[in-house]
Amino acid sequence: MTQKRLYIKTYGCQMNIYDSDRMIGLLKPLGYALTDSPSEADIAILNTCHIREKAEQKVYSDLGRLREQQQERRQNGHDMVIGVGGCVAQAEGQEIIRQAPYVSMVFGPQTYHRLPEMIAKLTRQKSLEQGKRPRGIVDTDFPLESKFDSLTPIDSTPVSAFLSIQEGCDKFCTFCVVPYTRGAEFSRPVAEIVKDAQRLVSLGAKEITLLGQNVNAYHGAAPFASSNGDKEWGLGKLIQEVAKIDGLKRIRYMTSHPRDMDQALIDAHRDIETLMPFIHLPVQSGSDRILEAMNRKHTASDYLKIIERFRHAKEDIAFSSDFIIGFPGETDADHKATLQLVRDVVYAQAYSFNYSIRPGTPAGAMELQVEESVKSERLQELQGLLNEQQLSFNKSKVGTVQPVLFDRKGKFEGQMLGKTPYMQSVPITIPERLLGEIVDVRIEEAYANSVMGTIQEKEIAA
Repeated sequence: MTQKRLYIKTYGCQMNIYDSDRMIGLLKPLGYALTDSPSEADIAILNTCHIREKAEQKVYSDLGRLREQQQERRQNGHDMVIGVGGCVAQAEGQEIIRQAPYVSMVFGPQTYHRLPEMIAKLTRQKSLEQGKRPRGIVDTDFPLESKFDSLTPIDSTPVSAFLSIQEGCDKFCTFCVVPYTRGAEFSRPVAEIVKDAQRLVSLGAKEITLLGQNVNAYHGAAPFASSNGDKEWGLGKLIQEVAKIDGLKRIRYMTSHPRDMDQALIDAHRDIETLMPFIHLPVQSGSDRILEAMNRKHTASDYLKIIERFRHAKEDIAFSSDFIIGFPGETDADHKATLQLVRDVVYAQAYSFNYSIRPGTPAGAMELQVEESVKSERLQELQGLLNEQQLSFNKSKVGTVQPVLFDRKGKFEGQMLGKTPYMQSVPITIPERLLGEIVDVRIEEAYANSVMGTIQEKEIAA
């Protein structure tokens, strides 16, 4: 079979990274090998994210560049099929074909498993309608069948692997498009997840991150009838089962919602050594008034109580979060409440953004939109506090020995990049044979976004 080239640009979250990897697996049996250069691509796919402002403009800008490369390839006797997948594709649908008629495929995050079928259809069109541009295919429905049943088995994996266990969202936060682009919450059966995790470990994964839009809303079908009659398992019990896999050294999960935190998951952090002591738990705001307007269905006090329950169960646990600044109607008092919540929690990491209107969401139609200059001023103040806390947390690890999983090569010769249990980046020059291993590192220096140190002599001699 002639070797063909596939280019994928991935925007956004870990869910999209996972989806892109599965697209690669779907097209590999059709003779496609991955390329980093779109100019070499027989198929170029933009796997898009719709969360941030101007997502559509970024996509159309990248499509324009792909169009130029498509034309160059055609001048040289080749062709390029251009596809748009992900959440922008789900939201825009036919509009993408209208604005960019050179796009051949538009498909949502729940239909990418049909890629081989779409490509076959395009090939038939091209054969039957020679000299005409094939009609663009738009597939953005929410099929009843599970896409996971149609995906090809994973045949390779990085040391730190992603595994999707839950998709969609039923929360309908007023600022968020996910319920409209990813659909309703769906949880995969426990047996399927464990089987996929076992395969990842057999292929070399040492760490698995369990993924979901609301991962702790997981409620998958139990693999067997339990003594108490449970037909579904929550995330805590699933993690207990995954932790039994020989060779799996670390388990993580993201992203969580405060409304779905239960005692079983808290107990899992207390009892399971391979479950990392680091939780990404978005709060978005510290103001109860804004949280209500966001339809978060929890208060700042509720959130703080969850934090305390985790710290009671595991003293050395650390947290990261998401914050939206300048939500419609946010006042100085609301902003100060957010700052106070940050001081009360003390984060190891956090992500913060100015609010941006997402078309089709209730918040986009709200009055009292906050001026951009006010948003920027508030964001700068919040990020200053968060950065101070992150640096302080990193400095608190100086003098300690941390187990670091080195999972990729760095920018410099001989440099490897690893991460501590707390997701701190560790760049260090070590023997390449330690790539993919967990190595004890004595932390000697701390910076805003990383820590540095030396590996223990026993690791060098091993």
